[in-house]
Amino acid sequence: MQFDIQSLDFPDTAALTSHTRRRLGFGLTRHADRISRVVVRLGDENGPRGGPDKFCRLQVTLVDAPQVVIRDCGPDLYSVIDRASDRASRAVAKQLERNRFGRQRPSLSGALQLPAEGLAPSGDPAARTSPAR
Repeated sequence: MQFDIQSLDFPDTAALTSHTRRRLGFGLTRHADRISRVVVRLGDENGPRGGPDKFCRLQVTLVDAPQVVIRDCGPDLYSVIDRASDRASRAVAKQLERNRFGRQRPSLSGALQLPAEGLAPSGDPAARTSPAR
């Protein structure tokens, strides 16, 4: 898994980079063999005017699956990174599960099928029961 962390409109610090890598590592390490690249863009929503909104945009490129893009913003950049990485880990897991099983998840109801109405428990159509009136 390759990380590409970019800071826009403010200097990139070692503490910010290590926090980003650590938080993404918590959620994405489980699927590291299916993730080829993670691009992180951190910036200030309002640009040079200032203001409280910082943003984090995560672009997770998956192997043999569509990429996952997450965007989050808020006043504290560290909490924004935390929320975005949590959302990314859930979205990646969901995308990989969807890619593996298609749109339908395997269910246990197929193993517990009950006989159709009007048929005897043995399944013999000759032993049909008439509905009670």
